[in-house]
Amino acid sequence: MNSSVQIQGPTYGNLITILSIDGGGIRGIIPATILTFLESQLQELDGEDARLADYFDVIAGTSTGGLVTAMLTAPDENHRPRFAAKDIRPFYLEHGPKIFPQNSCRSLFGTIRNHLKSLKGPKYNGKYLHRVISDKLGETRLLDTVTKVVIPTFDITHLQPTIFSSYEAKTYPCLDARLSDICIGTSAAPTYLPAHQFKNQDKEGNVHVFNLIDGGVAANNPALVAISQVTKQVFPINPVDYGRFLVISIGTGSSKIERKYSAKMAAKWGVLNWLLHGGTTPLVDVFTQASGDMIDFHISVVFQAFQDNYLRIQDDTLTGIDASVDITTKDNLDRLVNIGERLLKKPVSRVNLGTGRTEQVEKSGTNEEALKKFAKLLSDERRLRQSKTTHFDKGSN
Repeated sequence: MNSSVQIQGPTYGNLITILSIDGGGIRGIIPATILTFLESQLQELDGEDARLADYFDVIAGTSTGGLVTAMLTAPDENHRPRFAAKDIRPFYLEHGPKIFPQNSCRSLFGTIRNHLKSLKGPKYNGKYLHRVISDKLGETRLLDTVTKVVIPTFDITHLQPTIFSSYEAKTYPCLDARLSDICIGTSAAPTYLPAHQFKNQDKEGNVHVFNLIDGGVAANNPALVAISQVTKQVFPINPVDYGRFLVISIGTGSSKIERKYSAKMAAKWGVLNWLLHGGTTPLVDVFTQASGDMIDFHISVVFQAFQDNYLRIQDDTLTGIDASVDITTKDNLDRLVNIGERLLKKPVSRVNLGTGRTEQVEKSGTNEEALKKFAKLLSDERRLRQSKTTHFDKGSN
C-alpha cells in the first residue's frame, strides 16, 4: 500500500481514530516504547513506510506527550512524518540527561543546596530543552502537521487552559504557532522548568502573547480534550455517537501503589512542604494525577458500552525514582525502557471507578495482543477510507 496517499477525515470512514499520550517528563520513554510496537504492527500489515500519523484523525499529547505528538506529526519535505515512532525512545535516551542534568553531589549538603536552589527558581533552566526542540521541529507550525493535533497548555496570565488544536487554529489563526513554542510551553512543569512566553503574529498582523506552563495543570491525560475537539466538528448538532470512536490512550506510569502521602502527614504541611517533601513535589504530583484521573474516569464511563473501541495502557505500580519525571541516570533510563517493555506483556486493565486503581480486564489478553487487534482495526479503516476516496475522485472527474 502506498503510505504517501493522504486519506480523508472520518466522514469517509466508519471510525474516528484518536491517539492520546499523557504527560510525565522523562517517563515519556514508556509511551515511546508502546508506540514503537504499535507502529511495527501497522508496518507488518501495510509496509515499512507506514507511520502512526497515517492512521489517526487526531494525535493528542500533554507535556512530554506533546513533544511525542509533535515528533509523530511534524512533516518532512515530502509532507510525510519526519520521525518514526522508533526514533522517539532514542531521542529521550540521548537528550534526557542534558534536559534534566543530574547533580553529581549526593551528599546531605548537596541535597540541601539543591532544595534551596529550587526555592529560588526552577530546578532546570530549560535552555537545552528549548534548543533541541527548536532544532528538531524548526519553523513547523501547528497547521503544518501531517494529521490533526491537540496539545493542551495553561496560560497563567488568563488563568485558563489554552488548547493548541488544528481545528481551533483554522478559526483562531493566533493559535497557529510554531510547534517548538507549543512544546516548550506544554512542558514547562512548575518548579521543574521555566514558564514560556512567546508572541505569535497571524497573517493579518494581529499579535497574541502567550504565557504558558505545563498542560498537565489542565489535562495531563488529553484524551477527553481530543474527543471534544473532534466532537465539535463531526457532531456539531446531533447526539454524539461514541460507538464511532476508536481511542488509544497511553499513560506514562504513576506511583499510586506507593501511597506516599497521608492526611495525617499533610495536615502539618505549609507551603514549603507542599513544594518539597522527601525529594518529591507533592503539589505537582497531586494536580497532574488529579487531572489525568478525572479524564480517565469520565472516558471509562463513556466507553462502558463500547469497550472494544477504547484501550488505556497505564502502569500505576511505579515506585521510588522510577516514578520521577526528571531522574535521568543510566540506571533509571534503562529501568524505564524495561517498564515499557513489561507493560506490553501485562494484561489489559481499566480503572476501577470506585478505588481509582487499574484492574485486569478478564479475557482481554495482554496490552501487546490488544495493540495487534487495534492495529488491524486501524489498517482496515484506512483501507476503507482510501477506497472511498479513490471512488469519490473517479466519480468527480
